Amino acid sequence: MIDLAIIGGGPAGLTAGLYATRGGIKNVVLFEKGMPGGQITGSSEIENYPGVKEIKSGLDFMEPWQEQCFRFGLKHEMAEISMVSKQGDIFTITQSDGKVVEAKAVIFAAGGRPKRSGVKGEDVFWGRGVSTCATCDGFFYKGKDVAVLGGGDTALEEAIYLSRICNKIYLIHRRDGFRAAPVTIQHVKENPKIEIITPTIIEEIKGDNSGVTGVTIKNIQSGAVQDLAVFGVFVFVGYDVNTQILKQPDGSMLCECDEWNSIKVDLSMKTSVPGLFAAGDVRVQASKQVVCAAGDGATAALQAIAYLEHH
Repeated sequence: MIDLAIIGGGPAGLTAGLYATRGGIKNVVLFEKGMPGGQITGSSEIENYPGVKEIKSGLDFMEPWQEQCFRFGLKHEMAEISMVSKQGDIFTITQSDGKVVEAKAVIFAAGGRPKRSGVKGEDVFWGRGVSTCATCDGFFYKGKDVAVLGGGDTALEEAIYLSRICNKIYLIHRRDGFRAAPVTIQHVKENPKIEIITPTIIEEIKGDNSGVTGVTIKNIQSGAVQDLAVFGVFVFVGYDVNTQILKQPDGSMLCECDEWNSIKVDLSMKTSVPGLFAAGDVRVQASKQVVCAAGDGATAALQAIAYLEHH
């Protein structure tokens, strides 16, 4: 039986493994079907992680994490997990090949992924002008014009954030109304740097070898087509958390989640199920930043150590 199982090998999972093993837990296994690192390995540039002054690609940035985090005895099981459940005080971890492993405690850090819009050119310029993180990439467009696609809280909040950095923000949404909080909508409408363009879709993202140079938009009511010169496109059309493996045979979730299936935790990363902790992008109100995910992982590991000591 495993003392502690960690599901997910991104910054949260790796940090949890480091703190758990260094903290004295002997049998800690990290389940990640590929090489650890997480979705941040797909980022072209990282320059906002404290203490790392060089600008690195996500792949280069995460490379030393693996060596450091496995130094104290963390084991890596290259396996895909199909379900996590709990019977009594023991967690059952079922792999996609049918193998079943038992664990005394679990840290769930399987992460998530921003939804893509499917707009023509989005995949071509992904990471070269198309982004899903204003905090990560907004600085690269300082003083420039950018477009934000989306109509929820995240889209509007990120547009406001970008207005502190960029010259002009075109906020593009397919509906006339927004799904964000009224106070956020009001702040957007009062911001002189943000131009609201509705009900409109982006038909194509255009660019060249240097990256994005503009978008073609279409008003879905009038059919009018227009080209906008922008250097960046920020897409906020939703986020999928990888919590589907917590779904039980009866359709319920193993622990309490919100309406989007993000896991509800307290400040200690404890879920509603004793011995189950969640860290990183899978939890509610996650900042979706590497440094925050790492902090979650450390907190979850420290709490897991305390839980195992008392159980």
